[in-house]
Amino acid sequence: MPIIINLDVQLAKKKMSVTDFAAAIDITPANVSVLKNGRAKAVRFTTLDAICRVLDCQPGDILEWVPDDHPAAADGAGLEAGAGA
Repeated sequence: MPIIINLDVQLAKKKMSVTDFAAAIDITPANVSVLKNGRAKAVRFTTLDAICRVLDCQPGDILEWVPDDHPAAADGAGLEAGAGA
């Protein structure tokens, strides 16, 4: 059950760099990259809250569920249960 993270879209809308975004939500640029590239295993609610607050968006604006048989699921991008940012 992959979850796709559409963080790039929201960052582009706000014209915000990864470095500025990372500083604003108090995580490292490397962890922002993990989120953007769909390699995160999980996202803490506090991190999700900070993302939504800084980008002035709803969780559904950056998180998208796709069924296992959807072509995007084959990419391996997204979140799965486990440790994370």
